[in-house]
Amino acid sequence: MLENLGSWRRTHTCGELNINNLNEEVILMGWVQKRRDHGGVIFVDLRDREGITQVVFNPEYNENAHKKAEELRTEYVIAVKGVVSKRPEGTENPKLKTGEIEVMVSELKILNTSKVLPFTLDEYSNVGEDIRLKYRYLDLRRRPLQRNLILRHNLVRTIREFLYKKGFLDIETPFLTKSTPEGARDYLVPSRVNPGKFYALPQSPQMFKQLLMISGFDKYFQIVKCFRDEDLRADRQPEFTQLDMEMSFIDREDLMDLIEEMFVEIFDKVLGLKIERPFPRMSYTEAMEKYGHDAPDTRFEMFLKTINNLVDGCGFKVFADAVKDGGVVKAINAKGGAKFSRKEIDELTDFVCSLGAKGLAYIKINEDGLQSPIIKFLGEDVTNSIVKEMNGEVGDIIFFGAGDEKTVNLYMSKLRLLLGKKLGLIDENKYSFTWVTDFPLLEWDEEEKRYVAMHHPFTSPVDEDIPLFDTDPGKIRAKAYDLVLNGSEIGGGSIRIHRSDVQEKMFSVLGLTEEEREYKFGFFIEALRYGTPPHGGIAFGIDRIASIFAKAESIRDVIAFPKTQKATDLMCDAPSFVDEKQLKELFIKVDLPEDYYKD
Repeated sequence: MLENLGSWRRTHTCGELNINNLNEEVILMGWVQKRRDHGGVIFVDLRDREGITQVVFNPEYNENAHKKAEELRTEYVIAVKGVVSKRPEGTENPKLKTGEIEVMVSELKILNTSKVLPFTLDEYSNVGEDIRLKYRYLDLRRRPLQRNLILRHNLVRTIREFLYKKGFLDIETPFLTKSTPEGARDYLVPSRVNPGKFYALPQSPQMFKQLLMISGFDKYFQIVKCFRDEDLRADRQPEFTQLDMEMSFIDREDLMDLIEEMFVEIFDKVLGLKIERPFPRMSYTEAMEKYGHDAPDTRFEMFLKTINNLVDGCGFKVFADAVKDGGVVKAINAKGGAKFSRKEIDELTDFVCSLGAKGLAYIKINEDGLQSPIIKFLGEDVTNSIVKEMNGEVGDIIFFGAGDEKTVNLYMSKLRLLLGKKLGLIDENKYSFTWVTDFPLLEWDEEEKRYVAMHHPFTSPVDEDIPLFDTDPGKIRAKAYDLVLNGSEIGGGSIRIHRSDVQEKMFSVLGLTEEEREYKFGFFIEALRYGTPPHGGIAFGIDRIASIFAKAESIRDVIAFPKTQKATDLMCDAPSFVDEKQLKELFIKVDLPEDYYKD
């Protein structure tokens, strides 16, 4: 028979009692993690979010409580009253904070029962993710996820406390705003009271935080939900949490210095680790040359190197043609990789081919000489020059990528990471920060035959590059910066354009007509004309930082109620069809094939 709490209130959590509490009468409440019957004495591991306490039902201590305990099953919700006792010698559990004590129960209340669970809540349970997400409320009872969310809480709390101390104001910005398609697709929200019109959910509070700077709130931050309708992977969600920041009257150095100070405090308070500053910096150009990626993993040294000068006009057609066609040939020396078998090299080849490569050439440096099917085409002189350039030694293997620069950088950067793992070069307990700076302001979109903003259209160009808007826009550098941690971009930002004339130049080079500018950004362009201060900011992915700290395989493991890779919520069954009446109120007609609804 189920009971109510009545006058009972918890005196302690299940994770705080210790030897100092001996002989105290306590009241604990939680879930039955395990129940064990040892010769008439029943032991229960009682669990709440703070930990586990062993509670004991001994018929010689209290017969009524013992008899009621015979009804207990896994995940029943109970309350117990009893006295803290020292565990018998030899039965202590050093893995538990409460492992030296147990509670001898004098009274038991069964507050609720539980059905048999669809999966066990054991920390090492290998249940599939789809089942875990369907029963997320049960999955969240598991210790690993509770630890992750507590860590995330501590991360957010530390950020807030740091920024409050620095004089930042926490200001909310709208969720229902105007669609300004740039980059990812917007999520659209129909307006019932304005038929045919739609709001968009913000991909970022970008324009609003700049408007706050125009309004005189010179230090703003917000930990906010953002939305992007894009294809998902392990580190992406349709709705994600962002630390958004903006400051007036600053330059890059001011902001970067503040962020480094913030992360020193985060690591100290959240992880208990000391990190050194200043953080290393590298230019975008250096990152792409040495790592093939603008978010380099600097925990290990294995660098890409462009060798166009060595293979230009050589006898190996693949290399020679890549250079001739304006592409690149890049090499990477996998130190100690000559031990790779033919099968392993074939697997590496399949891996890069899945990313756009047409093959994976290599040169092995063995005790008895060089081994490679391409040496006969390269010739002895070119081969030896390459080995020398790549500091090749006995036991190494040099891999090559050839083709257009974008594709080569893509698969060679991924190959570098895979080689680092295979060769045991990545210290999983190391945290390596890098600032990447001096990004190009623009990049050429081959499909649309126009320039697009590499970051967003409000990023300021480097001052001395402003004249290039009229002569060579592709060479303009941006006052942009990304902060990279262990090969993941955890934050990015820039100094913003604060002059309306420069903003107009930016819109022009992006190919926006007067009508498009007015329709998409008219209110913002107008605001820039009313005394806009120099300002800049940055945004950080809270989910991504938390997942790195928790060493989680996916950001879904640090989000309470995440979506799947198909942007669905298996627990709530969302998205879902809505009633025809709702659609009519919104003046929306859904036109789908008849057989669509059969799925």
